[in-house]
Amino acid sequence: MPIMMDYQINNAFLTELQEEDEKLRAWDKLNAAIKFAVEKHAFMTRKGAQTPYIVHPLEALAIAAGMTEDKEVLAAAVLHDVLEETDATEEEIKKKFGERVLELVLSDSEDKRGDEPAAETWQIRKQETIDFLMGGADRDAKIIALADKLANLRSIWADQAKIGDALWERFNMKDKEMHRWYYSAVADALADLDSTERPCPAYREYVELIAKVFG
Repeated sequence: MPIMMDYQINNAFLTELQEEDEKLRAWDKLNAAIKFAVEKHAFMTRKGAQTPYIVHPLEALAIAAGMTEDKEVLAAAVLHDVLEETDATEEEIKKKFGERVLELVLSDSEDKRGDEPAAETWQIRKQETIDFLMGGADRDAKIIALADKLANLRSIWADQAKIGDALWERFNMKDKEMHRWYYSAVADALADLDSTERPCPAYREYVELIAKVFG
């Protein structure tokens, strides 16, 4: 009996050590992702503004952290723009952060279509995002999408209060109504993140900001 008890105690202790080690590795991955994002977005500013670009992915990270404790999802949230906006590669992301983080980053990355004018492909790219969120996106991908889009809308709302509708001139798509279409369609696609049983304050803020920005 004592031998069996010692075995159970030792086994429980080893399990606890393994769990703690996994938690530390998860935190290490998130911290490394934050550092990587800061390095890759260094000296970049947001479109049409002097705000350091890194403010956006860090805000997306903070929003996502209100919806999940999964460190890989949070790592992907802070990395969500590195493939679109920097010289980071898919191979680099996979090597440093693993396959799952790469897939989540890709889920929030648009196909820029090479040398085609961004203004001409804007609606196609946005429709592809909507189709993905309405179709194959899982909850983790939707959390990252909401974090990204809510951070964008917060910035738009703040800038609109300062300069009005002139802010739309900074975007590839300058038609405000097209932005209304896009953000509203994304809201529909992400609606299952929020429910009476499982409220999602970030989603509710997103919907409220759509009404404030677009009237």
